[in-house]
Amino acid sequence: MSIGFLPQTRSIVTAMKLSGILFPILFLLNQIAIAQNRYSVVGSAVNANRQQVAVYARLLALPDSALLQGAPFEDGRISFTGIQPESVALRLSSIGLADSLMVITRNGRTQIDLGTILMREHVQALAGVTVRGQAPLVRQGTNGTTEIQVTGSILAGSTSATELLGRSPGIIFTEGRAGVAGRGEALIFLNGQAITYEQMAAIPVSRIARVEVIPNPSARYDAEGKAVINIITKSVVDGGTTGSVTQQYAYTRFAGSELNTLADAQYMRNRLSLQANYALQTGNSREVLHTTRTRPSPTEYLHSDLTTDWQRKMRNYSNFGAGAQLNLNTNSYLSLSYKGNLYSLGGNQNSSNALTDASGTRFYQSRVAKDEERWNHAVTLNFQQALDTLGSALFIGTQYARFQTDQHDRIAENSLSGDSTAARSLLNDVLVRINISSTQLDYTRAFGNGSKLETGAKFSFADNGSGTDFLVSAEDGPFVPDPALSSNFRYREKVPAAYLNFQGNTKGNMHFGAGVRGEYTSYTLNTTARGGQIIGDRYFNVFPNLFVSKNFTNGLQSRISYVSKITRPRYQALNPFVIYQDPFTTIEGNPNMQPEKIHTFETGLQYKQLDVRAGYTYTKDKISGAALRGDSPNSYILKGINLAKEHSLFITASATFHVAWWSSTNTLTVSRNNLIDNEYGFEILKPKPQLYAYTNNTFDVNHLFKIQLTAWYLSARSQGLYNDFSRSTVTLGVEKDFLKNALKIRLTANDIFHQSHVHGKYSVGATDIYYHRTYSTAFFGISATYRFGRAGKVTFNSKSTGEIEQNRAR
Repeated sequence: MSIGFLPQTRSIVTAMKLSGILFPILFLLNQIAIAQNRYSVVGSAVNANRQQVAVYARLLALPDSALLQGAPFEDGRISFTGIQPESVALRLSSIGLADSLMVITRNGRTQIDLGTILMREHVQALAGVTVRGQAPLVRQGTNGTTEIQVTGSILAGSTSATELLGRSPGIIFTEGRAGVAGRGEALIFLNGQAITYEQMAAIPVSRIARVEVIPNPSARYDAEGKAVINIITKSVVDGGTTGSVTQQYAYTRFAGSELNTLADAQYMRNRLSLQANYALQTGNSREVLHTTRTRPSPTEYLHSDLTTDWQRKMRNYSNFGAGAQLNLNTNSYLSLSYKGNLYSLGGNQNSSNALTDASGTRFYQSRVAKDEERWNHAVTLNFQQALDTLGSALFIGTQYARFQTDQHDRIAENSLSGDSTAARSLLNDVLVRINISSTQLDYTRAFGNGSKLETGAKFSFADNGSGTDFLVSAEDGPFVPDPALSSNFRYREKVPAAYLNFQGNTKGNMHFGAGVRGEYTSYTLNTTARGGQIIGDRYFNVFPNLFVSKNFTNGLQSRISYVSKITRPRYQALNPFVIYQDPFTTIEGNPNMQPEKIHTFETGLQYKQLDVRAGYTYTKDKISGAALRGDSPNSYILKGINLAKEHSLFITASATFHVAWWSSTNTLTVSRNNLIDNEYGFEILKPKPQLYAYTNNTFDVNHLFKIQLTAWYLSARSQGLYNDFSRSTVTLGVEKDFLKNALKIRLTANDIFHQSHVHGKYSVGATDIYYHRTYSTAFFGISATYRFGRAGKVTFNSKSTGEIEQNRAR
């Protein structure tokens, strides 16, 4: 095998070449504007509750309706400049709402303010004529935002919100975390509010209307994460009661069966809104990890063939929430909400390891009887005051959350060496308590020309404590504490932050935004593990961001952006307590891990349903992981580490087309990552690009039922240090409505060929490592959703202020 080395400078030169070609082209296009700007049009699109809604606006010529200008406006604030015809038509479209059409006549004005434009609900039947239509799966927005339509697509047949995201274009799940193709890990939001992965599991799929992928979040968002995935739920009643009940069943030969029950209800009368939801998941899940570790050196030869089989029994996975909102008047509200979950986990973790060295081969087996419970609670209090009809508002919110984990695992261990056998019994008792509090203030000032100024501040505090007692009993003897595997841990962190963000419009149909966020972090870490450590630090970071986009009269849009972010290690990733895997393999935290700092440049072009973008990301202190040699010659520790840096380049294209009976969305991404290590002795490889291909297709069979097919493929790649092998999935679904669309039945065959394994190889130090992780993703499922109550609108707002910190508590 040949070994290549790509210097840092070569990656930088490649990025500069890419920027040098693409950026001038875009700036050249930005200069092609209308020679004489005649007049401009501004306005604000709102729903029945006077909330601003995302719209796609088109200016049409009269009388032939030829397209003059078109652009998406995620915040509902519409702005067009450089309009030449004396009279034009403005058409506004928004998912879930009826189109709005109006005629605009200049009458000598240089700026026309349309004020507030009310977007009304769809009318499903008119004079006995049923209106049918399939909304496109994907719409592209300003600053590279992608809007994914869920209602009516194969995504709506998912058994969970996690599965829904995994089927969505451009979203990739790796090791249980969601990421955006070419951009890395993303944060999860619900209706603009950050949520944890556990809380995401409680969202009924039947309530999800669409998903927004925001690759370049503004300074208003926390500096954590590289991108944002925002889940938008459907609207519910004007008054009275509505809700839904969903029952899902899935079966796979690999893991067994799984049963999900989800229910939600909403009630509104006068100024009071109430809502509640509950989700129960029971059954089985499974994960198998096969790892080989080889030291080929003749002087210290070692070959370990380890298989770990997690056969998890979900005794009670419950997610629940409730909330109340009082509308103080038409412009303000006060809300109180609670979110929680209980995860009661049983089952077994079985490991077998064949260990071969110069002295021969020995076999080790262990069986862990899992007994773990996790209670998570969060209480949120919000107040918001609308200051005018343009969107100016004041928001104040506070939140307290508590995470509690109690783990009591019993471990039976056996070893066989030649003719001798040995047995041990072990106990692993872990208690984790994490308390998080946060308070946030936001002020938004909107202007009549569509511009807005946002500013705010936030303070968060996290207190993470845990105790681990690891006891060992040899040959049925008494249990004796093992001080090397037992420890106490305490981590405290304070992060005050403030931000300023401005978005506006200029002549020539140009939209821009600029912002800056400052965060001051101070923490102390105290652990008794490995002889004890006391670590503390204070640092201040500034995170600027900038984007510019331009709309042309022919429907073309160009954009360019820069975003800086930070990703802090999860709290438990800093905790050096031991997770037992087998006698020679443990998983441990790393208290010396540092946050990674990210700088991303992106540019793109959009024309109708075709979107092309390219970008470069530089990451310092890249957070990664590896199997490192332990204290004994045969032991290995799986732990998180910081690599020196990463250079990442990507280019992606997506297109959607629709005919009468077929709608198809397709995405193609090519990315190239180069990881650089200065400390751990990885084998350096030549980086090779990775291809990501995605297709989603819906076939309407004579309006009787729908057949939906989705598939994605990730090719093999080399990141300079790690080799990732290819993986793919194919999913087929059929759905039909009954009882006047109140009941929906879906049949789904997910990951039909069971090829979504995560596997690869790398070499660190003198050890070659191969891993292959298999999940229970190949299943057949059936889902029934029944909706009750009146269709309409309700306003319930509860903005979490501390979920970024809660995500780090996983």
